[in-house]
Amino acid sequence: MIAAQIYQESHLNPRAKSPAGARGLMQLLPRTAKSLDVNDIYNPVENINGGVRYLKKLYNRYDKADAANRMLLALAAYNAGHGHLQDARALAVRKNLDPNLWESIAKTFPLLRYRKYYKDAKYGYCRGTEPVKYIKQIMIYYDILKRQGIEYGEVQAKLK
Repeated sequence: MIAAQIYQESHLNPRAKSPAGARGLMQLLPRTAKSLDVNDIYNPVENINGGVRYLKKLYNRYDKADAANRMLLALAAYNAGHGHLQDARALAVRKNLDPNLWESIAKTFPLLRYRKYYKDAKYGYCRGTEPVKYIKQIMIYYDILKRQGIEYGEVQAKLK
């Protein structure tokens, strides 16, 4: 899953820079990297370790969700920010959807692009289609990696 996230974030480029200022394999913002004691944001080991620690912090925040949904919520927060995810979850509750299911959040996040919804949101406007696409891409890459792992395992078993 982390490899799929890294591919989505930086396409495996340890020198990647985003227009928003995120850097490295896991696209850490400098202030986030500093809070995670990442000294060299372009060092792949430091960047990945910091990114995984940050993802774990986010994961720990969504303890009411089951493991699969919890990971998707954490990934969405990694992408859009915890505050915007909280707005999408609050909107889910208002729409009688379960805020602990990614399926619900995938419906409400895109609504935060519209004034009708973001005017009442604590963190305001959000490009809410982006975290939905982000999760979708990670899951596609994750599925490919799992399949490749299975195929590799089958080849290894035949060689023995």
